[in-house]
Amino acid sequence: MRQRRDPPPGSPSPPAVEGRLFSRWMCALIFCATLLAYFPAFRGGFIWDDAGHVTRPELRSLQGLGRIWFEVGATQQYYPFLHTAFWLEHRLWGDSPLGYHVLNVLLHAAAACLLGAALRRLINGGTSPSTPLRAFDSEKVAAGHERRRYAGVEWLAALLFALHPVCVESVAWIAEQKNTLSTVLYLCAALSYLRFDEHRRGRGYALATGWFLLALLTKTVTATLPAALLVVFWWRRGRLSWRRDVAPLLPWFALSAAAGWLTAWVERALIGAQGADFALTSVQRCLLAGRVIWFYLGKLLWPANLIFIYPRWTVNAAEAGQWIFPLGVLALLAALWWWRRRGLLAGMLFFMGTLFPALGFINVYPFIYSFVADHFQYLACAGILTPVAAGLMLVMARLPRWGGRALAGFLLVVLGTLTWRQSGMYRDVFTLYQTTIERNPACSMAYNNLAEALASAGRAGEAIPHLEQALKLRPDFPEAENNLGDDLRLLGRPQEAIAHLEHALRLQPGFSEAHNNLGAALMMTGRSSEGIAEFSQALKLKPYYAVARFNLGLAKANAGRTAEAIADFAEAVRLDPAYAEAELNWGIGLTLSGRFPGAIAHFERALQLEPNSPDAHNSYGRALAGADRLDEAIVQYEQALRLASDFAEAHLNLALALRRAGRLQEADAHYREAMRLNPTGTPGRN
Repeated sequence: MRQRRDPPPGSPSPPAVEGRLFSRWMCALIFCATLLAYFPAFRGGFIWDDAGHVTRPELRSLQGLGRIWFEVGATQQYYPFLHTAFWLEHRLWGDSPLGYHVLNVLLHAAAACLLGAALRRLINGGTSPSTPLRAFDSEKVAAGHERRRYAGVEWLAALLFALHPVCVESVAWIAEQKNTLSTVLYLCAALSYLRFDEHRRGRGYALATGWFLLALLTKTVTATLPAALLVVFWWRRGRLSWRRDVAPLLPWFALSAAAGWLTAWVERALIGAQGADFALTSVQRCLLAGRVIWFYLGKLLWPANLIFIYPRWTVNAAEAGQWIFPLGVLALLAALWWWRRRGLLAGMLFFMGTLFPALGFINVYPFIYSFVADHFQYLACAGILTPVAAGLMLVMARLPRWGGRALAGFLLVVLGTLTWRQSGMYRDVFTLYQTTIERNPACSMAYNNLAEALASAGRAGEAIPHLEQALKLRPDFPEAENNLGDDLRLLGRPQEAIAHLEHALRLQPGFSEAHNNLGAALMMTGRSSEGIAEFSQALKLKPYYAVARFNLGLAKANAGRTAEAIADFAEAVRLDPAYAEAELNWGIGLTLSGRFPGAIAHFERALQLEPNSPDAHNSYGRALAGADRLDEAIVQYEQALRLASDFAEAHLNLALALRRAGRLQEADAHYREAMRLNPTGTPGRN
């Protein structure tokens, strides 16, 4: 008779092995479901604010990486670990949006799996006998029975998080990689700290602190983690111990306070979260916080009519109805405490605490156009989805096995379908803002951003009505005034442009882009000295502004200050190594200074960056002709005409080069074509 062998000491028990295998299968399911639900996002492009996060040209070098870490203001917000990630990503796939979208979806799936792992550790009570599980709904239920009752709740919560459409804004929007990446780091820190809480080893504490610090350097909302851990320990143990629970987290609270102060200062001083739009009293901020909490709860429990930019409501303490929201929050918390629903109360406290930076007590720039945004509750929603999952498990336990599974499957399919549809809204800027305007017709920001997209696509004329509508909705809107002025300049209406740009600067004197655009409009009217002053002011406000540096160079070149212009073009290229127009004008400047051999590399680089630019080929041809390299010049002119057959100046330049080369009949044909296209002989493209 074979004797039964006990497993070696320290080896995992069969249930533990089965649990690990089940967890791996669930993680695989989460990744597959997330990739499927977010598939439309893979076709998305760059949208609003992505340019402020995808690494700018002047930061793509090792020196730029140093600036990301050691220069506050080099990036839109001081999140150096986030921008280091973007720096590495740009090295991997450059300006292709697909790589950023795929990574963001994978990070979201990873966050869902880590959430499941963290909840599993909490529900199973860890390995330490001193940390038994506390019931979701009652302290009187035995731990073993409670585990059976809620078996699988962690993975249902993880799936709800992975597929809930309220997360789409954070996942389909490249700039919100700050949410997905910081949540992964937050949950790694939480898991590491839970392990430390069981074993109390210094190495574990150091690892958890490292994860937490990286999370803070990615997004400051993660500063709420130490408070969240205290809520978790209270839920698990029924009380808090100063020595065991609070004291080890005091350094984390100090790090959180420092990170929060710095981010609040950046929002106020560098981004512009100050002024009349933020002038709320303490009472108004409390009213706002109450309504924000109920708004987010509503979107989680009934995710209908999700919008990229929600309407901004008025906060008025004189309206009795607005007091219902904060009083309702207090009543809900009191009821959960009175009914001893500690699990629900813990989830609500986690939700509210994690939302705290976005409740209105701290000024954040998006409050200018809306007090709420889906991405603000990305991390916080786990506090509500977990009790919801627990409630669903209770309902499923009362149904036949197939019925419970069908109910869960139906809910997840509905959420996944909503996420699929919502992801499609982020396909491109036009779809995003047109959809936003349909759902929120009074959104001045959406009209302004749609106009920006149209102008960037060379459709400045179509942008004008949208900007006029934005200013009708919000008369003192400096960004819209600036964009309207710049579009009028592009349409050849500089006098009208100047009026709008000057108004933008009266509204916001430190608006570097408006100074640059005003300089360009002034140059069009022949006011060169004023234009140079505006470009210089733009650079004073924003020293790494490559476009303003280039424009300053053009202005100096037009004033005959060629040597100074060359230095400005060189600096513009240093700031933006892919700035083809600056390379081209650098070459032109050197040629005009009699240094054509040194100009060749810059012409070649400009053509390498923009091989389909007729102007670049034409300019290079003129420089070659000036150096008596006629055959090469003719090749460049012919290439310019292959790209733009109606390019009158290139026809004329080719005619002159052919005449000098003795090819008179060909020269005559191109001369006649140049005169047909441009009878007045005005320089430039027809």
